[in-house]
Amino acid sequence: MFDTKIAIILRDDLAAWQALNVTAFLTSGIIAQHPGIIGEPYEDRDGNRYNALSGQPIIVLSAPAKLMKTMHARVLERQITVSLYTEEMFSTGHDAANRAVFSQYGQQDAKVVGLALCAARKVVDKITKGAGLHP
Repeated sequence: MFDTKIAIILRDDLAAWQALNVTAFLTSGIIAQHPGIIGEPYEDRDGNRYNALSGQPIIVLSAPAKLMKTMHARVLERQITVSLYTEEMFSTGHDAANRAVFSQYGQQDAKVVGLALCAARKVVDKITKGAGLHP
């Protein structure tokens, strides 16, 4: 059993391509913040080597826009560093543009479409209260 829990929460009205895109970006942020979660590289029976993956399970949840805003407030209240993706980032094409559009919004007006966190299990459960498993 793990002391921490990784959760990715997606706004429930995203198109499939958006949900997958946001999940990938948010996961990269968690890995950057917690590189120790990466396990050892994989190797198949034939000796072919593959990238290491997370050694810890990741839960993917979904929530309506109002609850996304509430969870955003919950992480900020607890001063937990999270990965955050806003709706406006879909209109950009690279990292610098993402950061530029991201910086134009604050907590009150950010249109959060996804957030990811790695924290103590009970803390993650409190923050994600009300979210359901992603379909």
